[in-house]
Amino acid sequence: MTSQKLKSARTIAAIVLNRFDPKYDYAGPILSEMLHQTDEKQRATDLVYGSIRNRPAIDMVIAKLADCPTDRIQSTVLNTIRIGAYELIYCPQAPEYSIINEAVENAKIVAGEKRAGFVNAVLRQIDRHIKNRQSPLSETTTERTLPQTTTTGCEFDTEILQKPQVSPVDYFSSAFSLPRWLISDWLAEFGEEQVRQICFASNRRPGIYIRANTLKTTTQLLAEKLSQTNIDLEIVDGSMLKIKAPQAVTELPGFTEGLFSIQDISAAQPVQLLQPKPDWTILDLCAAPGTKTTQLTEATGDKAKIIATDIDSERLKKVKENIIRLGLNSVGIIEYENLQDAAAEIGLFDCILLDVPCSNTGVLSKRPEARYRISNDAIQKLTKTQTELLESAIKLLKPKGGICYSTCSIQKCENSELVKNFLQKNASFELKSERLFLPSAHKFDCDGCYVAIITKT
Repeated sequence: MTSQKLKSARTIAAIVLNRFDPKYDYAGPILSEMLHQTDEKQRATDLVYGSIRNRPAIDMVIAKLADCPTDRIQSTVLNTIRIGAYELIYCPQAPEYSIINEAVENAKIVAGEKRAGFVNAVLRQIDRHIKNRQSPLSETTTERTLPQTTTTGCEFDTEILQKPQVSPVDYFSSAFSLPRWLISDWLAEFGEEQVRQICFASNRRPGIYIRANTLKTTTQLLAEKLSQTNIDLEIVDGSMLKIKAPQAVTELPGFTEGLFSIQDISAAQPVQLLQPKPDWTILDLCAAPGTKTTQLTEATGDKAKIIATDIDSERLKKVKENIIRLGLNSVGIIEYENLQDAAAEIGLFDCILLDVPCSNTGVLSKRPEARYRISNDAIQKLTKTQTELLESAIKLLKPKGGICYSTCSIQKCENSELVKNFLQKNASFELKSERLFLPSAHKFDCDGCYVAIITKT
């Protein structure tokens, strides 16, 4: 066990990336298997997710500045280079000599001396072309600078990006490692300045937010408890806490006792807009992993009758784990295949929370793999599933009942257009309210989401 603890963050990151294909795998489970082998958990996590988020930009730099197209580089060697390039470009506090030297040592282990020399040459060539590892964006040439945050970027000595005034699609796609078609859709929908903010939010290191379990404590009392253990935090809108420094959240005081849940600001919006009542019977139809289920329970004082189900029975187990940890009593968990029988026994629902599977375009910073998987064809298939879920939900709803439809997408076809089409086909329903929250990289950073409250007339 002691020898395992000696593995560095860079070594862990290389192992994870070598086992990971963004088109088919999720990095999280692989990373979780490895983190016990290092004392640098947060740094290893940043190296993995940062390298995934920025892979297309990193590969572009490798090809342009080191004259090495990535398809010619053996995969384990390439991943070692990617981690080093990520640190050189996006982690300006890390010393160059440390980044390059450890990349070379890691390359020796996985590929031998000759390829280690190649890794050294590529990273030193990239480093030679960096004029300033952290410059104010207001003082740099846009086409020579890869953005790091909303205010800083890594400045090179040569142009690596298209001028945004010549081709905004090419610029945003290359600078932020996002699909061209997606940028094109966003530009048509939101305009250039808003797209710039969405891109920054999609590539940010996401903040950590927690929601107090109001059945056991208050936001203020939780803040005081955490502050007593020197946790740097800030209260957001009186209801959530932002943890300012990276933390292993499950190790925070109060987690095991069920005093809080992890939840993004935007993810809390559907239940807040729904305003569920204690005398309601509520169905959470796509409940896993249970964050919104538990929020519903807390919002109703643990007095409503709440049924949680999900088509993924393995993920449904997470709902049960969260319910037990938080000490909740009013939630019943039902396997998806048993829902119709259970509904026949329970009766119709006052409300159905429908947090549908979606493209994840509002949460690209937390689910960086999505940028390698989403396509127009995939979204069209998703909208069919989303519509089918809506159609199935209305059969379970009481007269005057409501559906809270939500996604973590910012695509119109999954959100307002889909709801509009549904309402045109179902005259007995009306739109009570809807809101689109765009992702943000500012002080209280957040993901994007859409919420519509649909009521039965």
